[in-house]
Amino acid sequence: MRNVTSDTITQSFLDYMSDDTDERLQFILTRLAHHLHDFVRETGLTHDEWRKGLELLYNAGDISTPERNEFVLFSDVLGLSSLVDMVNSPDNGTPSSVLGPFHVRGAPDLAFGADMKGDNEGAPTIVGGCVTSTDGTPIEGAVLEIWQTAENGLYSGQDDSQPEFNFYGCMKTGADGRYLFSTVRPAPYTVPEDGPVGELLRATGRHPWRPSHLHFIVTSAEHRTLVTEVFPSDDPYLDEDAVFGVREKLIMEYQERHDPSDLPDELAIKPHIDTPYYVVDFDFVLAPK
Repeated sequence: MRNVTSDTITQSFLDYMSDDTDERLQFILTRLAHHLHDFVRETGLTHDEWRKGLELLYNAGDISTPERNEFVLFSDVLGLSSLVDMVNSPDNGTPSSVLGPFHVRGAPDLAFGADMKGDNEGAPTIVGGCVTSTDGTPIEGAVLEIWQTAENGLYSGQDDSQPEFNFYGCMKTGADGRYLFSTVRPAPYTVPEDGPVGELLRATGRHPWRPSHLHFIVTSAEHRTLVTEVFPSDDPYLDEDAVFGVREKLIMEYQERHDPSDLPDELAIKPHIDTPYYVVDFDFVLAPK
């Protein structure tokens, strides 16, 4: 088309797609083109603003590493990651929440009752619960990927003083569907501010804080994979999470305890635990595929 105008360019782009374009891809690109082009027309986007947007994307790629994905972080702070989670979460299972940019594959296996605290500083915390299907049946063989920050608010990939896979692990449920491990109570922390995401937050007067949380990916052959995180009820940032990850059903209670004799014998930390310690009970419900 020789006479492309601001009114016809959207349809011109769509007409360039061939008839054998995948139907779902064609639908997504059609809606994307309409929204992007309407955005430019509605805002009267200037060349300087367009270049600034491209600069942010370039800088996001430049700062990204296998341990830090700035594009994921952009998606998180814009609410896009959480919106995708909400649209795709089943109504009858545990809600999903953001994966975040610090998930690492290949974490070591953990036995039932294993200890992730080790020599790390922080309040000892016992986390346990059950993985069930929506009808309440315990799920045997469900795999839980678990990760969190250390007490200093940093993941091991951000912190050279931590060993590799510190506070990362994988645990498989038994016939009763239960999981159990010891760790430390994570602290609230800020999302990385030294890149383009931090530049955006400062430009809009937003803070970078996240409430403390434990990350989980729960998988089972017959069920939908759950990517989520759980939050303590008393965290000061619960109502203003920088990445919009909090859901009412993902809030848990940290119960302070002082008598280790009440702990299950399977806990590896039991003979060595300091008091006071915390106990967290949280069950996961997986929707069928």
